[in-house]
Amino acid sequence: MKKLAIFLFASLLGATAQAAEYVIDTKGAHAFIQFRIKHLGYSWLYGRFDDFNGSFQYDESKPEASSINVNIDVNSLDSNHAERDKHLRGEDFLFVEKYPTATFKSTSYEPAGDGKGKLTGDLTLRGVTKPITIDVTHVGGGKDPWGGFRQGFTGSTEFKLKDFGIDYDLGPASQTVEMILDVEGIRK
Repeated sequence: MKKLAIFLFASLLGATAQAAEYVIDTKGAHAFIQFRIKHLGYSWLYGRFDDFNGSFQYDESKPEASSINVNIDVNSLDSNHAERDKHLRGEDFLFVEKYPTATFKSTSYEPAGDGKGKLTGDLTLRGVTKPITIDVTHVGGGKDPWGGFRQGFTGSTEFKLKDFGIDYDLGPASQTVEMILDVEGIRK
């Protein structure tokens, strides 16, 4: 029985050791967190968060063991309009003075084949934590020109603003925000 326990423990360590850890490349501007929401139902308002960091673990032979952690400075919001950004940072929306950071921590990944899958995790925004699911596609991976190794993913999700305590009335067409995520990581 003791030998079986040692074997299982060693197997677990071996499986964990194979997943490579990657740092999200925000310094090289190869990662983006963007959002869009309908404006009055007539057009789209786009924005992004310029300051964030994180890391992920990924093993191509065992993608279901993948995980990611991301920290976002919500004050870095940029919608290309200073007055609107000021309003979005205020109490009606993100309330950055009280909640300066948003986080995402994955809890599971379900591969769907062809590099696609569903990443589920906990998003904390404006002090509220809720589970969300991100539709993910593996863009590619391999050696870079500087002797490193990279992996890249894209994904999207949407959620209702009111689920995170944002109840400012933007009209019936503007209740849901879509997040678009593009992440390139450099293997440690």
